[in-house]
Amino acid sequence: MSRLLSVNLARPLEVDYSDPGVTGIDKRPVEGPVSVSAPGPQGVAGSGLAGDDVFDRRFHGGDDQAVYAYAREDLDGWETELGRALPNGVFGENLTTVGVEVNAALIGERWRVGEVVLEVTSPRIPCRTFAEWLDEKSWVKRFTRAARPGPFLRVVEPGSVRAGDPVTVLSRPGHEVTVEFLFRAMTTESELLPRTLVAIDLINASYAESIRKRLAGN
Repeated sequence: MSRLLSVNLARPLEVDYSDPGVTGIDKRPVEGPVSVSAPGPQGVAGSGLAGDDVFDRRFHGGDDQAVYAYAREDLDGWETELGRALPNGVFGENLTTVGVEVNAALIGERWRVGEVVLEVTSPRIPCRTFAEWLDEKSWVKRFTRAARPGPFLRVVEPGSVRAGDPVTVLSRPGHEVTVEFLFRAMTTESELLPRTLVAIDLINASYAESIRKRLAGN
């Protein structure tokens, strides 16, 4: 059954590799239900999991990146490759799933998770904070080459989630742009970018702007 293995919330971590001097990438599983809020009036940012702090809002958080999911199956694969234990939440994911095709999910696909409805908006693009946190040689290149980024999601209907909740796909749009496809288009295979335009109105707004600029030659 497709379900949540854990819900993970940030523990503020002081670091010297993030401009604010603190990061929320260190997420740990929590027990019990966690409230998930939807965007405020007129699209005011602030949706996401209660108690999950975001410290560098220039690049993280916001309504289109309110929730990040990663598959336990992919963590297991990385455990084998890296030769180290990778507990739930270590990639900075809010939701660690099992039995969910997270990278084959279509942009705009909707999931019901517990009481909450989420919509897939984009892949996670690796950054310096992620690389420093994992402390693995050439981590950004390795993560990019693997093309198993996991999705960001926006909150469509608020509610609560908890470990063990089923994950059900409610709807899938009629295009080809999966999380993996968009990731490859934005990283290693730019020739795919024109094909992402069929989903441009569903993509994370900052990513969509970047795609439009790149296709315009900027």
